[in-house]
This record gives sequence, C-alpha cells and structure tokens, in this order.
Amino acid sequence: MALRTKKSDKPAAESAPRSAHVKSPPADLRHARILVTNDDGIHAPGLKVLEKIARSLSDDVWVVTPESEHSGASHALTLRRPLQIHKLGPKRFATSGTPTDCVLMAINHLVEGKRPDLVLSGVNRGANLGEDVLYSGTVAAAMEASMLGIPAIAMSQVRMGETLHWKTAEKFGAEIVRKLVALEWPDDLLMNVNFPPIPPEKVTGIGVGAQGRRKSAVQVVKGKDPFSRDVLWVGDFTNDDPEDPHSDLAVIARNAIAITPLHFDLTQGTMLKRMAGLFPGAKAAAQARPATKQRRQKKGKSV
Repeated sequence: MALRTKKSDKPAAESAPRSAHVKSPPADLRHARILVTNDDGIHAPGLKVLEKIARSLSDDVWVVTPESEHSGASHALTLRRPLQIHKLGPKRFATSGTPTDCVLMAINHLVEGKRPDLVLSGVNRGANLGEDVLYSGTVAAAMEASMLGIPAIAMSQVRMGETLHWKTAEKFGAEIVRKLVALEWPDDLLMNVNFPPIPPEKVTGIGVGAQGRRKSAVQVVKGKDPFSRDVLWVGDFTNDDPEDPHSDLAVIARNAIAITPLHFDLTQGTMLKRMAGLFPGAKAAAQARPATKQRRQKKGKSV
C-alpha cells in the first residue's frame, strides 16, 4: 500500500520500514538533524515557536507540515488521492496531506541524505492532554516518527479561552528537549509535552504525569446553519477536571509543564494474561509477548 506523491528530482533519504528500532539522537544536539512538523498548518504561530526551539538546538532543521489545519486528524493517512508538495524555501515544505502523511513523506522522500535524528511536532494551539492524545494530529505525527525508528516529541501550548502564552513554550522548550533526548527510551515510545496557560514567570515547575481522563465528556451542541437547517457541532470538553490527581491534566492544573511518555502498543497486558485460558492458543500468545527493548544508555554527561 503506497502513497502517491508528486515526483521530485531530488534524491530521497533511504526509505525506512515502520518496524525500525528507535535510534538515539546525538548527545550534542548541535550535530543533530531535526524534522519539525505540526497539525495546525504552515502558517501557524506555534510552528514559528517550534522552529525557534529547534534552531536553538541545531543548525540542520527541516520543516514539513500540512498546508492547512488538520486538528483532530489523529493518525489519518491519505490513501485515495495523490498528495501535492510545495517547496517554500531551503529545507521547508508544505503538503496537501495530514500530519502523518507529512512525516512519512519527509523521512522517505523529502529530507535529503541522512534521515532525521529527532522529530519535533507542534507547538499545538491548545492542549493535548488526557483523551486529546487519541484525536491529536500533533501527537500522531510524533507517533509516526517513532514507528519509523526516530525519537519524537510532541509539544502543545494549553490555552485559556483564546489566550495563548507562546512565550512559555518558547522559554522552556529547548531545555526540555535536551533533557528528554539524554534519557534511555523504549523503542515504541514518544514524549508528549504540554505547557500551562500562563506566562513563563508563573510556571511552577516541570512534572511527569500519566495520560489522564477528564470527568466531563466532549460536547455535542445543536445549532442552525445559515439556511436554518439543523446541524450538530462537536465541541470541546466542558472542563479539564482530572479523575487522577497524578495525571497530565492534574500537572497542568498546578500550573506546571506536563510531560507524559506515550507508546503505540495498545495491548492491555493484564487482560491479555487473564484471557490466556479462554481460547486455544491464547496462553501461548500471552507467554510469548516480548518485553519492550530499551535503547542503550548513552555514555557521558547529558546536554
């Protein structure tokens, strides 16, 4: 199943299988190749913030994003139409595809020479907390990079109403990236970072929390279109009150930056073991489940 894209005369980076092992980026990010993407489009203010973060870390930064907003696209692929690619400058492209399409095209077609060492996605306009990560194109782009064997970090700026404190993400982003890439990561992992909806000087710290659940559900609101026809709007959550006081939602509620390690293996291990005796072969499947491989710990000091 191949994606059709507009042909290019440029040499493509080596195509990578989706099952590739995640490699460690260089300890010194100044020598890293960073791919920047998002789901808000090429003109998004959060993209400008993320580019500043990336360029403060490395001189080798590539930008490949959708040409328009794809919020809520999750991990969608474009399979029934060809994708257009627009070169906007050196190492800078906008495409007609989804965030996942962008990462696939960047790594397998657009980024020349070696593959990226790190993928940064965002900075999203609004939170990607709790249930949001299942809908998020920002998180999906980072997940696709991880599936292709490249460490990835998704970043989002939580908003309060229509107010967005982009300076908060800008101030803390590079420091967080440096600390995260110095860690040992499992092969199937990506990092999800959310900045609280306050000015940088009011941030209370940096916290780690599990993916949470809200006490409320997504709104579905009745309305009328300009022709007085009945319509339904899918809205936002009524509130961000967390069920778990140790979750990403709870960290943000304390005005701290929330970091959550996510992985794309959706298997529920406890239930897999409980089901072992229900069906022929189920026990063998549960026992044969491999442990997650760890990246090798890098030597030397963290950057």
